[in-house]
Amino acid sequence: MRKIAMLGAGFIGAFYVMSLHGQRRRDKVVSVYSRSAQRGQDFAQRWGVAKVHTDMKAAVEDPDIDTVVIALPNNLHREAVLLAAAAKKNVLCTKPLGTTAEDAKIMLEAVEKAGVFHGYLEDLVYTPKTQKALQYVRNGALGQVLWARSRETHPGPHSDWFWNDQQSGGGAIIDLACHCIELSRNYIGKHIRPVEVVCWADTLAKPIAAEDNAIGLVRYENGAVSQFEVSWSFRGGLDLRDEASGTEGSLRIDNFLRTGFEVFTAVGSQGYVAEKAENDRGWIFPVGDEVHELGYNHMFSEMFDCIDNGTKPQEDFYDGYVVNAVMDACYRSAKTKQWEPVKLDIWRGATSVPKISAFKDYDADHYLIKEELLPDGSTKLILKNKASGKIFEKNP
Repeated sequence: MRKIAMLGAGFIGAFYVMSLHGQRRRDKVVSVYSRSAQRGQDFAQRWGVAKVHTDMKAAVEDPDIDTVVIALPNNLHREAVLLAAAAKKNVLCTKPLGTTAEDAKIMLEAVEKAGVFHGYLEDLVYTPKTQKALQYVRNGALGQVLWARSRETHPGPHSDWFWNDQQSGGGAIIDLACHCIELSRNYIGKHIRPVEVVCWADTLAKPIAAEDNAIGLVRYENGAVSQFEVSWSFRGGLDLRDEASGTEGSLRIDNFLRTGFEVFTAVGSQGYVAEKAENDRGWIFPVGDEVHELGYNHMFSEMFDCIDNGTKPQEDFYDGYVVNAVMDACYRSAKTKQWEPVKLDIWRGATSVPKISAFKDYDADHYLIKEELLPDGSTKLILKNKASGKIFEKNP
């Protein structure tokens, strides 16, 4: 059994403990750190946590715990990680890893120097649908992935610190695009280097200094492209959608806005519906098991299995560092209005990757561009002559 110190008694900390204490789990949150003593006490009472700390160092160094889970505002992640590394404790950190790539690099180097287990809590990579989709991709069902798209939009974050860019490090990009970027990396291949970014970002609806909407393109060394769309002003709930397209197939996932569970109520549900739901009457879309559908159960199961087995998790601090580097490029591009390079001081993937080439031969002299079945039942081929470049139709 792993004994856990939960750093943070807010929204994400509650989600984490629901997963960790659910389904007769053997791992246990035994202490909680909060900057507010009252909030810590309330959290401990609600979730059956034995100890409450208001001193982060004391919480991390507590001899009764072996694992630190960080569920704090973004600007506190580095302090918490450095304390965990110094105390030789396993450390799992919520997304984003850092406020910048430099911040994330410091954390990565600290845990690796200390030799402690580190896991990046990118829950949306671990949703049941995403894990199944990645199996199809890895088995070659889509061929070579050429393009991936990820969308996360909702009416805005739940805590005040998110809206303060001095604490969060940014706006919708650092809050939401971190998910989208890492999802697309998994589909395209995390060994393929992201090389450049172009991004639009603006503040359209909220009286804040940071961006509340953004769209970005990330180009990879092999020519593949990923696209993200994020918003803090989308009305109607939490919209999580992903797509991937390859040379041999494509896939689409709707993770949340339409949950497959629909209720109409004229009087209201009289309680919580789902994360970021804006109302509880009319047509509502509850979630059967929210921590499961959002990936927390799969994520923590893998993390703690890896701790026990001494193996690397699917997502660790290196992945968090790469995501931060891509987001840094997004912020630069949003200012310069042009493509910006992704600056990675540390790259552990493939090098000199050739550009994707999926040309199909029809015969020795021709490429097959397309084969199509027409409404009248006949088949048409679109071919290209390799020598002349001429494109023409042929009925086989």
